[in-house]
Amino acid sequence: MGRQIRVRGGALAVALVLGLSGCAGSTGGADGEPDGKAGGKPSGKAGAPAPSAPAGGGKPAAGDVLPGMVTAAVARTRLAGLKVAKPGTMAGYSRDKFTHWAEQGNKCDTREVVLKRDGSGVTQDAECRAVSGSWKSLYDGSATTDAGKLDIDHMVPLAEAWRSGAAGWDAARRKAFANDLTHPQLLAVSAASNRSKGDQSPDLWQPTDKSSWCQYGRAWTVVKSDYGLTVTEPERAMLTTMIDTCGR
Repeated sequence: MGRQIRVRGGALAVALVLGLSGCAGSTGGADGEPDGKAGGKPSGKAGAPAPSAPAGGGKPAAGDVLPGMVTAAVARTRLAGLKVAKPGTMAGYSRDKFTHWAEQGNKCDTREVVLKRDGSGVTQDAECRAVSGSWKSLYDGSATTDAGKLDIDHMVPLAEAWRSGAAGWDAARRKAFANDLTHPQLLAVSAASNRSKGDQSPDLWQPTDKSSWCQYGRAWTVVKSDYGLTVTEPERAMLTTMIDTCGR
């Protein structure tokens, strides 16, 4: 179980959730870690485009909350095609090597775009901060009207990507991965569930709301497939279990 590596904090960091609104210096995390905007937003657009951009303009399909999803049958085929390998080391890893959150125009960065996309009735101020709206976390089913209680999760965490192939990527590809709005890679979830997940793969952590497993398994598989990342045997077995909850 050598993959049970946590990026600073993990589940214990739940207690650190701040009560700030929107995404200006709020929780905004990824890989189980708070990720505010201290020091300002990163400059520049989201880097090189992600590979194999899905059809649909990055909008979720009916019944899904994530963009770029595929059917269960296609996900099974994609999963069977993934290369199985042992996880790589964390040598040289830093979250700073995955530039986020990138500017997306109109004073918005990737975090605010996801908050707007994943919420209902979201309104933003002149700085693009979410000041009202409602959200439901896919992982645990919890609902909130406070954007400060949400993190933006990377479906395949940055550290997990590093262990499964991203260590060999250039900076532009890592930036694209960290800010990908067209594949099912980013979503707004409760801070508690995101930090419980940390950087763990599906064999080590699963959403507590099992009704989300169908989407979670398909989304993880799509991201790993489109970015050419590897899986372990236990990871693939759990992804199969999750996708099987979709039915045939």
